[in-house]
Amino acid sequence: QVQLVESGGGLVQAGGSLRLSCAASGRTFSSYSMGWFRQAPGKEREFVTAISRSGSTTHYADSVKGRFTISRDNAKNTVYLQMNSLKPEDTAVYYCAASQKFYSGNANDYDYWGQGTQVTVSS
Repeated sequence: QVQLVESGGGLVQAGGSLRLSCAASGRTFSSYSMGWFRQAPGKEREFVTAISRSGSTTHYADSVKGRFTISRDNAKNTVYLQMNSLKPEDTAVYYCAASQKFYSGNANDYDYWGQGTQVTVSS
């Protein structure tokens, strides 16, 4: 069982930056690949980025490539999402998730989810 708690969301102007954190409980954090997803009002949840168990491999949605960076610290049981050059269309609730499979862009491959943190980007 893994419990995930996101933090770091908030209101930011377009062009600004935010850093999200996702703290995981348990002693097996390094055995999970991790992902970030987001869901805007009236839209389906969409993949943002994922990172492998060791952190050596990452994958990004085209919409965030070059602006967002995922990283993890297995010693701290935490995964991060650095978001730069934010746009109003990045406004959404951001969720972190843990998967026992190889890192994936498919939400169905994730076993555990956090409660989400709101990110709002004003124009």
